[in-house]
Amino acid sequence: MSPRSSTSAPAPLESLLPVKSGSALPLPAKLARLYGDLRMPLRASQPVVFANFVTTLDGVVSLRTKGHAGGGDISGFSMPDRMVMGLLRAVADLVIVGSGTLAEDRKHIWTPEAICPELGPAYKELRESLRKPECPQNVVVTGSGQVDLHLPVFNSPRVRPLILTTTEGARRLARQRVDGPSQIRAVHRGYSPISASVILTEVCRARGIQRILIEGGPTLLGDFFEQRLVDELFLTLAPQIAGRKAKDARLALVMGKSFAPRTPLWGSLSDVRRSNSHLFLRYSFSRLTTSRGAASGP
Repeated sequence: MSPRSSTSAPAPLESLLPVKSGSALPLPAKLARLYGDLRMPLRASQPVVFANFVTTLDGVVSLRTKGHAGGGDISGFSMPDRMVMGLLRAVADLVIVGSGTLAEDRKHIWTPEAICPELGPAYKELRESLRKPECPQNVVVTGSGQVDLHLPVFNSPRVRPLILTTTEGARRLARQRVDGPSQIRAVHRGYSPISASVILTEVCRARGIQRILIEGGPTLLGDFFEQRLVDELFLTLAPQIAGRKAKDARLALVMGKSFAPRTPLWGSLSDVRRSNSHLFLRYSFSRLTTSRGAASGP
C-alpha cells in the first residue's frame, strides 16, 4: 500500500533520540499522544528562527512538475508529516514564505488547520494555551512584487498578511488596486533580493515575536543560512528516491548558495523520531560558528 492510499489513523511517533533542552510546551492530550514531548528554546533578546522541510532520500524537496510541485508528493502525503507541519505552525508567531513557494500552492494559507484539518481543534487549543492569536501571521517575501493579491492568503484577516517587497515591487502591487487586509511594506530599493537580516528586522517590529517559522523555499532558506540566522531545522526524511536528470529543475533543500568546502555549515542532531519508514530529524545550528563539530544549540 502506498503512503498516499493509507487511511488508517496515525500511530504516535516513535522517539529515538528525544531533545532534552528547551522548555516543554503545553501540548493538548491528542497532540502529546501523537508527537510526544515538544521542547522549544525561548530567548528574551531575539526570536528563535526554525525551518521545516520534507526531502527525499536523495535530497529533493520539490519535483517542480505541474500538479506535483508541493511537499505532498515528496512525503507521500504522510499524515504524520502533516501533523508535525501543523504543530510547528501552531507554536509559531509567524510563518515566512517566498513567492516561489506561494506559486507552487496558490490557494494555500499557512495555518495549522490548513495543512492538517483533522487536528484543527487541538492546534487551536495549543495556541490558546500559549496565548497566541488564532493563526500565525503569514509573511510573503517578493522582490519583484509579481504576486496576485486576489489569492486567499492575501484576503484572510485571520493571518494578518504582510508582504515584504522592494520599492519597485510595491509599485507593481499598487497597480492591482485590491482593497484587502494585506499590508505591503517596501524594505529595499530596486529589484535586488531582500536580505534575510532585513526580513528578520522587519517582522520583529511587532511586539511579542518569539518564534519564527520558515517554510520556503530553498532560496529563502539559503539566504537565512548564509547570514547564520537559522537556529533549528526540522527535516522530514521521506523514504523515496526522486532522481534527477541533467539540467533538471528539481529543487534541493538549499538553492542559490554554496557553503562547503570553504564555509561549511554543520548542525547538531538534537531529536530523532520515526513513523514507519519516515524519519523526523531535528538539527540545531549555531549563529556564531561554522566549524565542524563546534555547532551548538541555541
